Amino acid sequence: MKKCAFIMDPITSIQTKKDSTFAMMLEAQKRAHEIHYITQSDLFCQQSRAMAKSQVISITDQTSDYYHVKSEQTINLGEMDYIFMRKDPPFDMEYVMDTYVLDLAQQQGARIINDPQALRDANEKFFTETFPSVTPENIISRNADLLKAAIQELGDVIVKPMDGMGGHSIFKTSKDDKNLNVILETVTQNNSRTTMVQRYIKEITAGDKRILMINGDPVPYALARIPSDEDFRGNLAKGGTGKGVPLSESDMKICLLVGPKLKAMGIVFAGIDVIGEYLTEVNVTSPTCIRELDALYDLNIAGQLFDYLESSSQ
Repeated sequence: MKKCAFIMDPITSIQTKKDSTFAMMLEAQKRAHEIHYITQSDLFCQQSRAMAKSQVISITDQTSDYYHVKSEQTINLGEMDYIFMRKDPPFDMEYVMDTYVLDLAQQQGARIINDPQALRDANEKFFTETFPSVTPENIISRNADLLKAAIQELGDVIVKPMDGMGGHSIFKTSKDDKNLNVILETVTQNNSRTTMVQRYIKEITAGDKRILMINGDPVPYALARIPSDEDFRGNLAKGGTGKGVPLSESDMKICLLVGPKLKAMGIVFAGIDVIGEYLTEVNVTSPTCIRELDALYDLNIAGQLFDYLESSSQ
């Protein structure tokens, strides 16, 4: 039996049929591992020991009444076998503080998924700059004048904050848009928030593909999130429709480029986003779509993840 800690948003707020952390918990339970549920506010450090208040829970794969608290205790995080850091963005200073606690836990014996240093280093939008050959033209700045000048050259663009998720505060605009100034003022928060302007990729109509990767190797199918007729964003949270697709030759080339870097950084579980032939994001904090792909292709992605963890821990 392994001791598995899951640091996540409140479990009461999840949708079990779509939640990837819940899929990991189900797999841990299937393997008779002990499941410790932890929120950010439960973490603490005392006398140089990484600690947490935890609830040991059992779970049931249903949409309501899906977890039961078996015990409550204070634990030494270094004594956990695996700690899954699954807190959703935003990535703020409190998140950074939590990674420092996880650094200690790692030094004291726990295995962290994903590596705390990698969580700090691999901003989900900025990290694409590591792979310029497959990244769409863009500019990253908090200076609205610089962003506006780039838009004059790029034409149709996407404007998005660097710390968002789920399609929040993303705009499609162009140099002729009379709302351009107010869009840049809003997203940059008047030159105080770093923002990306990225050339609009028309292939988004065929879907924004989420490709899951375990230790640098891709799951052979992706979930293409296709925008609705009323929106340009493919995010499922914004009305997009999920469609399963096998990885294309172009997808595999991107995976072969990105995978070794993820593996070297200790990013065991990631979700890369691909539109057309371009890499647009590398998600390392709490990648989703396990349950959707499992259902479409009769997979067990969380099982693959645990297989890797258990084989590489021996």
